[in-house]
Amino acid sequence: MCPSEVARASGDEDWRALMEPVREAARRLVARGVLDIVQGGRVVDPSTARGPIRLRLRA
Repeated sequence: MCPSEVARASGDEDWRALMEPVREAARRLVARGVLDIVQGGRVVDPSTARGPIRLRLRA
């Protein structure tokens, strides 16, 4: 899932302002072992990921 899908689901017209809070929440979920942050099909370190990312439930 793209983080923008999460932000847009809030229903807020200014969903772009929610992008960093969504990414912060995703990083917390990575730390808890719930999510992976993926780029180009590879799991990446959330502290160094730049550009488009995808969120994936950890198997």
